[in-house]
Amino acid sequence: MPRRSKTHHPGPKPSVRMKAYQLIQQKIATGELRAGSLLSELALSRELGSSRTPIREAAGQLLAEGLLELSPGGGLTVTQLTRQAIVDLYELREALEVFAVGRAAQNGVRPADKERLEGLLAETQVLLKELKSTGSTELNAEQMKRFSVADLGFHSLLIRIASNARILKVVNDTRLMMRIFAIQRSGHRRDELERIHRHHRAILQAVLQCNPEEAKRLLAEHIQASASERLDQFDRWERESHLAALESAVPYAV
Repeated sequence: MPRRSKTHHPGPKPSVRMKAYQLIQQKIATGELRAGSLLSELALSRELGSSRTPIREAAGQLLAEGLLELSPGGGLTVTQLTRQAIVDLYELREALEVFAVGRAAQNGVRPADKERLEGLLAETQVLLKELKSTGSTELNAEQMKRFSVADLGFHSLLIRIASNARILKVVNDTRLMMRIFAIQRSGHRRDELERIHRHHRAILQAVLQCNPEEAKRLLAEHIQASASERLDQFDRWERESHLAALESAVPYAV
């Protein structure tokens, strides 16, 4: 009897609702949908080529996850973070990532993961060399994009090594919420990039040495430094917005 060949069955295609969820999330992540902007079910359904139902269902999920919020005038808007929300998000990240990096140090790192982590560190080193060679004081938009990919990759891989998919989902959602923060963020300065690279290198060394307590301590310091930087940025933005509002309210002398 002839042997039947195995047929390859592709994985299930994403549902229309999942495509809608990913579309909205991508628009938020890229800044196309800015904090405070109103979500248009009609425009999104036309872009997706679907009815409004999957858009509405996806928006409901994003509302539950905190990326969207109810508008006082009706409808849904992209979440506008408050100072306290930023504090809460960083505290959540610290609690989850510190646990995960301790688990990663206990589990040990496979050679392939070690190579990938070192490669992500090397990308930050390349960016530092580029700043030095050009004499620039901060990353430009293209460099900042490369840094963000390397930074997210480094933190995500450590969580993957900890083998906890739920922590990874929550942390990635948290980072996305930080990205929708309505500030036109300038690129990292050279000293900030050097600090991040130094922290990442020390964290990786502790993980490779299977020292969970040191890895947890270093990662906590790293996230706390990032939180302080982001809160300083928020305070500057709030002051500037307040001054701009005062200036627009005061009539010019004639």
